[in-house]
Amino acid sequence: MALKKVKGNIERMFDKNLTDLVRGIRNNKENEAKYISQCMEDIKQELRQDNLSVKSNAIAKLTYLQMLGYDISWAGFNIIEVMSSSKFTLKRIGYLAASQSFHCDSELLMLTTNMIRKELNSQNQYESGLALTSLSCYISTDLARDLSNDILTLLSSTKPYIRKKAVLMMYKVFLKYPEALRPAFPKLKEKLEDPDPGVQSAAVNVVCELARKNPKNYLSLAPVFFKLMTTSTNNWMLIKIIKLFGALTPLEPRLGQKLIEPLTNLIHSTSAMSLLYECINTVIAVLITISSGMPNHAASIQLCVQKLRILIEDSDQNLKYLGLLAMSKILKTHPKSVQAHKDLILQCLEDKDESIRLRALDLLYGMVSKKNLMEIVKKLMLHMDKAEGTIYRDELLSKIILICSQNNYQFVTNFEWYVTVLVELAQMEFGSKQGHVIGAQLMDVCIRVQAIRPFAVSEMAQLLDVYSSTSQFTIMQEVLYAAAWLCGEFASELKQPEKTLRAMLKYKSLPQHIEAVFIHNIIKLFAHVMRGYEEEGQYGEILGLCDDICLKLGESLKSGELEVQERSSTSLIIVQIVKEEIEKVMEEEGAKENLVSGDLLALFMGELNPVAPKAQKKVPIPEGLDLDAWINEPPDDSDSSSDHEVLDNLFIKTDKDFGNSVRYQPEPTEEEIRKSREARKYEQQNNPHYLKTSDVDKNANDSNIDNIPVAEIDLNVPLKVVGQKRSDKYLNMNASRKKTKKKNKKKKHKNESSSDEENANEGPVVEVKRDLELPEGATLSDSDSSHGHVDDPHRALNIDLELPPVYESPVKAVEAKEEEKKVKKSKKKGEKEGKKKGEKKSKKLKKDKKEKKDKEGKSKKKKPTSGYEEALGISTPSKEFQ
Repeated sequence: MALKKVKGNIERMFDKNLTDLVRGIRNNKENEAKYISQCMEDIKQELRQDNLSVKSNAIAKLTYLQMLGYDISWAGFNIIEVMSSSKFTLKRIGYLAASQSFHCDSELLMLTTNMIRKELNSQNQYESGLALTSLSCYISTDLARDLSNDILTLLSSTKPYIRKKAVLMMYKVFLKYPEALRPAFPKLKEKLEDPDPGVQSAAVNVVCELARKNPKNYLSLAPVFFKLMTTSTNNWMLIKIIKLFGALTPLEPRLGQKLIEPLTNLIHSTSAMSLLYECINTVIAVLITISSGMPNHAASIQLCVQKLRILIEDSDQNLKYLGLLAMSKILKTHPKSVQAHKDLILQCLEDKDESIRLRALDLLYGMVSKKNLMEIVKKLMLHMDKAEGTIYRDELLSKIILICSQNNYQFVTNFEWYVTVLVELAQMEFGSKQGHVIGAQLMDVCIRVQAIRPFAVSEMAQLLDVYSSTSQFTIMQEVLYAAAWLCGEFASELKQPEKTLRAMLKYKSLPQHIEAVFIHNIIKLFAHVMRGYEEEGQYGEILGLCDDICLKLGESLKSGELEVQERSSTSLIIVQIVKEEIEKVMEEEGAKENLVSGDLLALFMGELNPVAPKAQKKVPIPEGLDLDAWINEPPDDSDSSSDHEVLDNLFIKTDKDFGNSVRYQPEPTEEEIRKSREARKYEQQNNPHYLKTSDVDKNANDSNIDNIPVAEIDLNVPLKVVGQKRSDKYLNMNASRKKTKKKNKKKKHKNESSSDEENANEGPVVEVKRDLELPEGATLSDSDSSHGHVDDPHRALNIDLELPPVYESPVKAVEAKEEEKKVKKSKKKGEKEGKKKGEKKSKKLKKDKKEKKDKEGKSKKKKPTSGYEEALGISTPSKEFQ
């Protein structure tokens, strides 16, 4: 035995410890995987030895390798073996490895129950603390059920170190085993008044986490927390308590009235920014709850806003973000208090941090009114020209649209201005992905606001002219979708429909869905133009349009997209039928009673209304329709494999198919190359826009300046002046109207005052359609979303702690009642048997006892009795037994 020990000690001298492993990995960066695989083999050899010190060294190295991402689940038994060591230094390594490699679903956890229970009951506080810390990382439902009583007893430990860890561990137990909450709650409540501040803070953390999801069950603890809030100086504990009060106040409004004063005192006195932020958040929640019953809450709001301004002006980006976040919460209930700081919010748009700029945009969304809408949108558009980053610019564009369209265009007083803004956004020179949003807004405004249709359709026609006359894509393609649809749907509002039709016929390569809309609306416009020519008898013009349309649709017929093919083929057949009908009319040389254009226009009769969201989901399924049934039965497996091969290769050409189709192109001869070179030089010489090189002096070039030919360039596109936008004229008109109104009010109504909203109601009143199309019997209030997550562990902790425990099932309740009856019957039987045995012995003593009681009762009538013994169940021994 002695030789074995000496041999083992000598071998341990050459074993690699954790330091050697780390050093070796750093020195073998090129062959790290190979080195680690070699170390794994050495570790497996060490784990086969009987010496626990060697095993613990191997487990320490495995723990480090697990941090690097290597799987060590195969060493679970060895980890448990090291955990059971009697030496604390070895035990600590085992518990560390367990906390990293074990999880709640590990199969080996059932082997650790008794070992952990033994550690929890250990006299060494550090061993108990080690077990508690490690257990929190991998506790399962079974472990929580088996060890809940042992952990609960540690709450009464005399050592604060153990009490603190046990309190924190109970939260993990509650999540896995909710039934432990009710018996543990009285002791947990006692720890809120523990003399040790660490235990007290841990108890506050646990209760606050429990109350975060189910605050109603912890209203009874409000007096205890109020006392802690007014007496404690621990900022982190105060933050937790104030957060808890923010959740309790909506449930008990009277609590908020008592909280306002201590919270405002904390806001005035504290220098900790984190505590200040939580105080402001809770004050906001309190004032939202009690705003109707609190007469002087405006002063508290102003105090919060002033403190938040200090946070926003701070150089620390985190404080600035939190200040903007809290300001957005105040904005929901007290918008006027925040609107006074509009200049500060606009300054945040220039911040380097993108998250702060986005948060400032959210604030501007709520600060908008009829009075300042145009001004805010103008500043945002100017900021968009300077902004960098496509993600931020897309967010800025979508926020402009959200600001204007909120609550069915509640703050838009001039829809011509809004349509102009949308057109300018569509022509912004950057690759935005928000084109579909602008297009949807243009369509929505035209559908809802009937008075704006002539102006909007003229703007869309101008967009199509610009698109057809330029070779570059200066307009978002998704906006062309809306332009084509609006010009076709409301073609009667167009002043020059034929010009717009010619522009639409010049469409280039577009995405599938946009090209399909172009083709469809070309037919709509053609029907309107055709009606005018047909009424005037200009049938030749109609035939010319038919030829132009057929020529363009013939190109789309060759498209690779099925949707475009179908639309173009259908439209082509319609145009050919119209052409045949017009030719018949020309042959008859007389006007028909029924116009051909009338039949074509009948295809597009009727007005479209806005459709409610999720309206398609609310359409009832017709009776007899089975959506799960097969439309066509699936093919049988008995089909030959050759049929599958034919279907698979239907649209794929093999190399054999390409073999005969390759054409041989011979190389050009020297004479052909010379002729092409001379032709290219001749073309360059006659091209006035081509810069030619020559050896002539500069003076000779100057003398020939007058001989340079001047080429006229026809510009159909309107010139754009940089720095000036068409939407600015509406802002100037708005400002001039305000000045004239102010002058008139000063003369006529010196003593009268009007609100900002009344001053902003300028321009004609425009009707906006607010009705939404829905299926019969469906309502807009129907909700399709399910609230709450099924897997949330806090749902099981929604327990009313003031009620007595409830049995899990009615069967158990009946069994418990039957057991109680049996216990009572056995007690009664025992009492009767005892009485029968003692009757014979005490017959003589009873007579003497009665006589003595009568005499003592007469003498003690004057003495008062408190009666607390009966209430508390306290009994005093009788004189008989004395």
